[in-house]
Amino acid sequence: MVLGTRKGTSSCFCLSLTNLITVTMFSCAAIANSRHQAQTAAFGSLLAKVPTKSSRTSPRRLLAPCAFTQAPSCRPPRLLVSPVSTSTTLYVSSSTAAPSTSTATTVPARLKVRDILINGDDSLIGQRVTVKGWTRTIRSQKTFSFIEINDGSSLGGLQVVADAEKVCDYEAVLSKIHTGAALGVVGVIKASPGKGQKYEVAAESVEVVGGCDPEAYPLQKKRHTLEFLRGIAHLRPRTNTLAAVARVRSALAFATHNFFQEQGFYYLQSPIITASDCEGAGEMFRVTTLPDKVSELPRVEGEEDRIDYSHDFFGAPAYLTVSGQLSGEAYACAMGDVYTFGPTFRAENSQTTRHLAEFNMIEPEMAFADLQDNMRNAEAYVKAIVRHVLKECEEDLAFFEKFYDKTLMARLNTLVSESFARVEYTEAVRLLQEEIAKDRGAWQFPDVDFGTDLQTEHERWLCEKKFQRATFVYNYPREIKAFYMRDNEDGKTVAAMDLLVPGVGELIGGSQREERLGRLEAKLEEFGLDKEDYWWYLDLRRFGSVPHSGYGLGFERLVCYVTGVENIREAIAFPRTPGSATF
Repeated sequence: MVLGTRKGTSSCFCLSLTNLITVTMFSCAAIANSRHQAQTAAFGSLLAKVPTKSSRTSPRRLLAPCAFTQAPSCRPPRLLVSPVSTSTTLYVSSSTAAPSTSTATTVPARLKVRDILINGDDSLIGQRVTVKGWTRTIRSQKTFSFIEINDGSSLGGLQVVADAEKVCDYEAVLSKIHTGAALGVVGVIKASPGKGQKYEVAAESVEVVGGCDPEAYPLQKKRHTLEFLRGIAHLRPRTNTLAAVARVRSALAFATHNFFQEQGFYYLQSPIITASDCEGAGEMFRVTTLPDKVSELPRVEGEEDRIDYSHDFFGAPAYLTVSGQLSGEAYACAMGDVYTFGPTFRAENSQTTRHLAEFNMIEPEMAFADLQDNMRNAEAYVKAIVRHVLKECEEDLAFFEKFYDKTLMARLNTLVSESFARVEYTEAVRLLQEEIAKDRGAWQFPDVDFGTDLQTEHERWLCEKKFQRATFVYNYPREIKAFYMRDNEDGKTVAAMDLLVPGVGELIGGSQREERLGRLEAKLEEFGLDKEDYWWYLDLRRFGSVPHSGYGLGFERLVCYVTGVENIREAIAFPRTPGSATF
């Protein structure tokens, strides 16, 4: 047994009981006072039998880290039983002037703020708990203080009431607590008499885990602009908006995996580095290990203005992928149904509120499936994940509706309760032409004809005004869609579809893939793509080709739709945009 003392603190005896005694652990709420007293007596007898330091033969086997020391004036000495690894450690907190009797209790378990305020009920009242988080606000008085602590698990913070007569070194501790400081609080849950909160914690001890300089901390108790917060992206998750976005985003990701797994899909981690341009747009980030100095770059023999990438790491030009679709097709043509969910990149020099250079795509691929199967799956998926968020993120969605989109809940509930509309592209163009003719000046892009790539204002009118619900537009002109989309028999359109949703416009883009080898080879040539770069993709059509379909959903755009946040840079933790890759 080792005795460690520090000035101003009580002594702390630490004894590992792995080879001496088996201690059964009980929760604090379940142990009656009589049992506390019995355990105290039992442990007192045991400690009296422990050999002194001079008589120990193997001291290291009995040592455990000292903890839970308290100043003598805080409370009576305590016996704390806490699990350490696979053994059980006994902690005895005592001062030199301690009385002969003490009170035994178990270490209070840590609860998240969400488990108290949202998931908790009145059965929690009276329980001792540990709460840890960051200070949102503090109101101090001479004899007590109100501290709002938030650990990121919920929108609202938990009120901690610190009484000067109960909290050790009250004035010294409170002087270190400012907005942003990290705290550890042990106390008892009580019914709160205040408005807007059902429970609070009456503190027994407050520990400043990490201080925060109030003069330097950039987040104060006021509303900051979202643009300002992007400049401190490492701290912005501590704000209500960005923390709520992160929680909704997490719920959407969970629901995505859950939906596809329940549908029998297999999760595929598609490569980030690729030699193929899936979209054929050429807006890709190059990956290279070639030297920085221009004079040292290898050149193609006879063509001094061209770099010889055969000397590069991969022996050929390589890029960050814009899509995991082609990889998904390969596995779908072997395993039936797969989906990818991961980062994709596009070197598009755009500063709009809808574009990122790095974003995440959800891309299912289904073998033996046509365009109708594709749309059915997409509708079921979107409804499932939105339904999950409505159930699990009620508090956060209420916040977004209050501050960002007054129609949010109505939109989301309509989406899950009504079937999606379907309209062919040709018919959609006709409907738009009729509407635009009423007042061309009301439209930014009034010219709409067959072959027009529909703009956001066109998409939103179709789903918000005309059909007033989520809408599939399908059978698009072949010249405005990608090379891999299956040609329809009319020779003018491809079996492609876009899902348009109110408030956003396009949310999903998909198609039936071209499974006919001859047709696909002809389209590669038509789009100016080298067949040698797609030799393996063509092999899928040579060996057991089947009809198959898939779609892609931009995850950050989905987050914007579900939260009502307009700028996609708030839908991702650390946005990558032209001229900005900080953090």
